[in-house]
Amino acid sequence: MSVQLKELREQQARIATNARAKFEEIKDDTPAERAAEIEREFDAMMAEYDKLGEKIERMKKLEEAEARANEGDPRRPRGDDGEARGNGGDETPPEYKDVFAKAIRFGAASLSGEERSILLQGRADVPEEVRAQATTTDAAGGYTVPEGFSGEIDKAMAAWGPMWDADIVRELVTSSGNHLPWPTVDDTSQNGELKDENDPATDDGSGDVVFGEKALDAYVYDTKIVRIPYELLQDSAFDVEALMNDLFGERLGRRANAVLTTGTGTNQPHGIVTASSLGKTAASATAITSDEIIDLLHSVDPAYRSSPRCRWQFSDTTLATIRKLKDGQGNYLWQMGDVRAGEPDRLLAHAYSVNQAMASIATGTKPIIFGDHSRYVVRKVRGFTVLTLRERYAENFQIGMVGFKRFDGELLNTAAVKHMIMA
Repeated sequence: MSVQLKELREQQARIATNARAKFEEIKDDTPAERAAEIEREFDAMMAEYDKLGEKIERMKKLEEAEARANEGDPRRPRGDDGEARGNGGDETPPEYKDVFAKAIRFGAASLSGEERSILLQGRADVPEEVRAQATTTDAAGGYTVPEGFSGEIDKAMAAWGPMWDADIVRELVTSSGNHLPWPTVDDTSQNGELKDENDPATDDGSGDVVFGEKALDAYVYDTKIVRIPYELLQDSAFDVEALMNDLFGERLGRRANAVLTTGTGTNQPHGIVTASSLGKTAASATAITSDEIIDLLHSVDPAYRSSPRCRWQFSDTTLATIRKLKDGQGNYLWQMGDVRAGEPDRLLAHAYSVNQAMASIATGTKPIIFGDHSRYVVRKVRGFTVLTLRERYAENFQIGMVGFKRFDGELLNTAAVKHMIMA
């Protein structure tokens, strides 16, 4: 971890500590106007906390990108003979096509004097004498204007959630996609009974074990076909095919998270929210209370609450509301983790995941779920597949690329995960 990244994490921790102290300034006798002002200051601090979190993620990706760039940057000197480039010798002059490609990819400023001469000789449209100087004409002064290039590409980002994460849900990887039955049993309503001396044990069938069954299939999802001209593949400063692989993975990740969250279970996975059972109905259609969240937690049996994978899920807007809630003793339900030790933030002593596929607080929605996520199985068939279609678009001097993934999801026991529904 770089020093800058460590400082960002420490700054984030300080903001969270200050935000907690700020919100605790609100007392029972605090004037309403002052309380509203404190809440605005608190919201501003937490917004900064979230921005730093996003910056930390970008910084991590930047460090990884820079490491990759340093390993394979085509503009860095190559070779290990220790000789200075361009100091004479019997080197073969570069060809026009190579010089032109270099100018297109890295700009005219990257060319040597010899390369500029070769490029100029290959242009029949340039007159022998150009008297007017101009930045837009290379031979008239344009060569003196530096051209810049970032060396990396910026990808727009959007959080897409935890349902593909094998550390949160239960992952089952299979080599084939055949129909997969999963037997279940719920014997929790049965208990032992007192038997009098010499009396026989009950044998009326009331103690029979009742089995059930869930099933996992393998639904196919694709990324849509992207057609790429060979000119772009050959001239781009980036590895376009590698970029497409990354983007395709994100496309399927977003789709997978969405259907594994709210899928209907009919010709698609049964999403964890859809499959969960009712734990608490909120009194309001537009607000939640700390007591209602506590009730939702205790609607899940302690046997499931003790699981290491027992956690909350909600969207970022719902999290913003929860951060302001206190219990009857004035303690916040939301608790900041220790970023230096890698401890996550918690809600009522349980970890949570922000899932943007979850509904926000509104009439009839299910904005919060809680329970043992190890009882939700995500069945994945082999790996993520990307096909390169070279012959199909050959006449257009193009290739096609498309990604596929086969998966399904099911909650094995609806009592393991419960949801809150708004009035």
